Amino acid sequence: MELAGKTALITGGAVRVGKAITLALARAGANVVINYHSSQEEVVKTAREAEALGVRALPIRADVADRAQVETMVREAERQLGGVDVLVNSASPFLKTPFPVQDEQEWERWKKVLDVLIYGSLFCANAVAPGMKQRGVGVIVNILDLVLYEPWRDFTAHAMGKTALLALTRQLALELAPGVRVNAVAPGAVLAPEYLSEERRAAIAQRNLLGRWGRAEDVAEAVVFLARSDFITGEVLVVDGGERWNRLAADSAD
Repeated sequence: MELAGKTALITGGAVRVGKAITLALARAGANVVINYHSSQEEVVKTAREAEALGVRALPIRADVADRAQVETMVREAERQLGGVDVLVNSASPFLKTPFPVQDEQEWERWKKVLDVLIYGSLFCANAVAPGMKQRGVGVIVNILDLVLYEPWRDFTAHAMGKTALLALTRQLALELAPGVRVNAVAPGAVLAPEYLSEERRAAIAQRNLLGRWGRAEDVAEAVVFLARSDFITGEVLVVDGGERWNRLAADSAD
């Protein structure tokens, strides 16, 4: 797909990796609908940066776990920018969810994570799919991570949600073919949380073959690549500096 002049909707598109994806798509010439939930100040800055690249930017607040809000968001995007050509499901609450679940507060945390990752992605895809099918072309890219390949202690809901999103990626690639392509990107260590110590950051960097952290822009460039590549669908592009292979090599050496 040629992205210049197209419209891209990015959930969670105001901050961190989502922001990098928003700006990469804007740099490629796409007008951007920047979905946010609580990042009011950040979305204004991101929209300004996108517009400085010569495209239109439309911030829309919506809880993607609420189907009515998603449908309203997509209608507003269509009204102002035309049909949504590219959807990037990037919103992801990264919350600890220990197991067994102990109380109602923990259950609410589980529900929030799963509602955004599973139902939020489903609601967004369902809202944009009819227009994509009518036009005969469209792209959906889901953002996963390495929890697909290894368990992370205390992040059980996150693992369940991302794995379900992988299944949704493959299923929608089947259901929406041939006009709409659906793929995913699975990042590794690309954007260090601020709370990590320098020692911890260095240790994490050594997990991959390149011995360093990636950038949010590495993930964004993978999204742009998949949006443009008209003969790829149903696939997961891993952007992890070779971390999976380094771990497999270490296991085989043992």
